[in-house]
Amino acid sequence: MALVLTDAQKVALSVSFTTKAGNPANVDGVPQWVSSDPTVIQVVQSEDGLSAEAIAVGPLGVAQVSVVADADLGEGVAAITGVLDIEVKAAQAVFAIVAAGAPVDK
Repeated sequence: MALVLTDAQKVALSVSFTTKAGNPANVDGVPQWVSSDPTVIQVVQSEDGLSAEAIAVGPLGVAQVSVVADADLGEGVAAITGVLDIEVKAAQAVFAIVAAGAPVDK
């Protein structure tokens, strides 16, 4: 199920890593956050990569926010990825816009 934001909201995100047994685990380097559609959700990550803000910035729609880290604390790279689906819906109406057609003779 997707997290739902309105087009006027943002949300704080955080990530933690655990072992198969559920114990806290370290990762190598700074995790990297990315949005599958930056026109819908923009992601601004913290300096340490353990948190980020997901900001609704554009049209309504769905985007996946993912965070990728290196789980191998040795010489290699073993990417571990976390994903969150975010759906952006319209916020409550705050303006009423009246439009007129082209004038015609009667």
